[in-house]
Amino acid sequence: MSYQVLARKWRPKSFETLVGQDHVVRALTNALEQNRLHHAYLFTGTRGVGKTTLARILAKSLNCETGVSAKPCGVCNTCTEIDKGRFVDMIEVDAASNTQVDAMRDLLDNAQYAPTAGRFKVYIIDEVHMLSKSAFNAMLKTLEEPPAHVKFILATTDPQKVPVTVLSRCLQFNLRQMAGTSIISHLQHILGEENIQFEPTALHLISRAAAGSMRDALSLTDQAIAYGGQTVNESEVRAMLGAIDQSYLYQLLNALLAGDGSDIINQAKLMEERSISFEAALNDLAQLLHQIAIAQTVPESVADDLPEREALLSLAQKIPAETLQLYYQIALLGRRDIGLAPDEYAGFTMSLLRMLAFTPNEANSIAAGKPEQAAPASPRPASVNKPASRMETPLATPAIAATTAETAEKSTTPSETVNQQLPADFQTQAEVKAPPEFRNEQGSSHFNGNWRGLVDELKLGLARELAKHCELVAYDENSISLSVPETQKHLLSPNYQEKLGTAITQYFGKKIKLQFSIGGTGNTPAKQISQEKAQAQANAETAIEEDGFVQALINDFGATIIPNSIKPI
Repeated sequence: MSYQVLARKWRPKSFETLVGQDHVVRALTNALEQNRLHHAYLFTGTRGVGKTTLARILAKSLNCETGVSAKPCGVCNTCTEIDKGRFVDMIEVDAASNTQVDAMRDLLDNAQYAPTAGRFKVYIIDEVHMLSKSAFNAMLKTLEEPPAHVKFILATTDPQKVPVTVLSRCLQFNLRQMAGTSIISHLQHILGEENIQFEPTALHLISRAAAGSMRDALSLTDQAIAYGGQTVNESEVRAMLGAIDQSYLYQLLNALLAGDGSDIINQAKLMEERSISFEAALNDLAQLLHQIAIAQTVPESVADDLPEREALLSLAQKIPAETLQLYYQIALLGRRDIGLAPDEYAGFTMSLLRMLAFTPNEANSIAAGKPEQAAPASPRPASVNKPASRMETPLATPAIAATTAETAEKSTTPSETVNQQLPADFQTQAEVKAPPEFRNEQGSSHFNGNWRGLVDELKLGLARELAKHCELVAYDENSISLSVPETQKHLLSPNYQEKLGTAITQYFGKKIKLQFSIGGTGNTPAKQISQEKAQAQANAETAIEEDGFVQALINDFGATIIPNSIKPI
């Protein structure tokens, strides 16, 4: 007997054995059991998700000799003939090769005649979107007023090309792409039944390559069995698929976290030497970042047999959630804009350098060759409106010089001015910079009451908003009491409280009990930061307005300061 490929041998023959389309199966099962049968069905979805298979099962349910049922017997003459694809009253048409109106008219002319052997005459038209406009028009009359013994089952991978006049006459079901876990589970079952040895990681690779198509997964499994000599092993599947080891993606992320710009460029050059598509690499990088985000949120969801499990979990612990989201957005934008770059290499490396530039850690300045204690930046120039007849540069440049000189002559720095004008119980910037803990002789950590400093030190994700809007009420070695303003009480969700408590416990290396209340004076880190920014802005505006050179420009040339153009440094 000739060999039958897995995709045909294991094609589902009943609704119960169909994988991954529970929403469609449920609707059709209820319709069959309640005898609420539509005259036309449209199944949409990508290749290999079960459109034709579902059409054949529905045809069996309608024509089984035991009666219309969601559970056809599968053994009667009608069921077996439909499974073999040669039932006289089931007419399968490939619209891709029968696009013309004449073929459709001939088909529909026979629809008026009663079925020969079955209960219904079932027309299965695959890739229906390939029909010509005139062929669709020929269908409309029959679809609108079909004979009672006729059922149409249409299938397409591109429903957008099907005229709305046809769509409105059909009961439409969208078949989803198969989940990777469903594909892997089904392959494990099939290979077990076939007595073929396999490695779970190899099935992960096949599932990933199948991209949601069960038929593609089975075809690749057939190929892997032949390639590996009746076994399915990871190394052989990777070689068969031509799958490139994606360890370079992990190396790139580690280089980003280390702020190692040199290593990033070296990795990109190695990728270029290996002829790796940079557009595909950005796509793969975005997928990896998505997997890391899931591993951070739900670590137990990472499969034990995932090939990259250890590296994935390691990165999930290293990358802060905010940085991860930033990398993901930059990867998506980089992939979108790579066609606008001078070449793919430039577009790819620029995306990585953008990630490096915006990584919120100290490694950026080190990688860029800057000293750890950067010199203070020069004041920003004031933007001034002046008559169009005056040259802009001669006016702007002296304004910078004058402002710098005047600022340098003042004995009080801007930060000192801010602190002098704040309330007495307000934490100053100097206090904030103090470490939020001290270590005893045994090296254990203790909280010293600097709540804002502690918030800055903690690695927080979504719970950072809660921490910023908390005011310290009391604390001891084992507990911290916090209050939240009435206006921010919505932040007191159990999830945020748990995440904040976990971060504090991890930081101090022991269990710290958090107690929350609503009220307090409102002296939270968020309010402190807001007041500092407002005071710094006021000081900057005052410094510009009182600058001698700026006053000369206003008096002599009628210049005006552009509102909102002054920013503190």
